[in-house]
This record gives sequence, C-alpha cells and structure tokens, in this order.
Amino acid sequence: MRMTYLKNGETLSLNSALCTGCRECIEVCPHAVFDMAGGKAVIADRLSCMECGACMKNCAAGAIRVKAGVGCAAAVIQGMLRGTEPSCSCGQVGTERAAPGSKAGCC
Repeated sequence: MRMTYLKNGETLSLNSALCTGCRECIEVCPHAVFDMAGGKAVIADRLSCMECGACMKNCAAGAIRVKAGVGCAAAVIQGMLRGTEPSCSCGQVGTERAAPGSKAGCC
C-alpha cells in the first residue's frame, strides 16, 4: 500500500528556471518526490510530499518553496514529541487533506 500524504501537495512548488541541477532535493527528500529531467529537478511524485521542508532548506538556488511544518510532517513530529499517534484532525488519515483554509493538515 502506497502512503499518500497531501492531495496535490498544496504548498510545494518548483521554479525550474532557478534550478541548477545540483540534485540536493533528490538526496534529501525522504519520499522521492523529485527526479531529474533535462538536467533540472522536476516534481515526479507530488502525492508523496509530506511538506517536511528538507528540499527547500537544502536548495541553495532557492528553486523550491514549501510551507514546512504543515500537513503530515507536523502531525508525525508532534505525535513523536507527545508520544501519541500522528493526528491532524483531517478525518481522512493517509489519504486526503482537510478543506482549503482550515488549519488541519493530513497525516
């Protein structure tokens, strides 16, 4: 079973014009969201993005933007810190994101 984090990965964006092809996003992404095409990074699997922010933090060119700390990553981290199961209150664990504009993410 493939885990899907955020439907459409709402906050992830990649500006290919800024990408230098360094491959850092590929190296640090825990879920293989990125791939290379024509010497530049591309978003290959948006549904696997958990919005952890590792790609953006490691992109020296500033080609990647993501609102880290929302969605699944935040739910997983908070669950670990509290010693509880990840919970984001979206009601659709593992498959859907909460309604746009809500403060809930998805895990």
